[in-house]
Amino acid sequence: MLKVFYGRIPVENATALLRFEKKGITQNLIHNLKYKGFEEIGEFLGNWLGGELQNFPEYQDIDMVIPVPLHKKKLRKRGYNQVAKFGQALATSLKAEYIEDVLVKVTNTSSQVTKNRLTRWLNNTEVFKVINSHKIENKHILLVDDIITTGATMEACGTVLLKNANTRISIATMAIA
Repeated sequence: MLKVFYGRIPVENATALLRFEKKGITQNLIHNLKYKGFEEIGEFLGNWLGGELQNFPEYQDIDMVIPVPLHKKKLRKRGYNQVAKFGQALATSLKAEYIEDVLVKVTNTSSQVTKNRLTRWLNNTEVFKVINSHKIENKHILLVDDIITTGATMEACGTVLLKNANTRISIATMAIA
């Protein structure tokens, strides 16, 4: 997964728990998590990945876990951020802080499912913003999301997070396409 970000943003470490394939079990799991309200899937996957990451020294110095945020309109419509429980479980496993009040989505973008790499990248420029930046200075952040395809969303989030003093990021997702 590190290769996805090579030459784009400096990422310390990157991992995905599952491989995403169309019409596969992973797609079914994530669909049920995102659109059917099965939030416990996120917690299950977070506990699973967290248990694995506890064995890797590269993840022992994570200070905080930050989820890719939803725009407030989408959050209101869905009722929850599908990566929240995943991130919370990872934070618990890694003995890190879970923080939702630093990275915000300021532009309400449409779903990226059918968009190509360039459109996804253009769709994500200046979409995210950091607030309460003092909380992330000198920290190693684990940025989490449900699925990574082109890496455009994580790149956009990472770019704004890395503007803060001595901030480092690693990435963890439920799945990679």
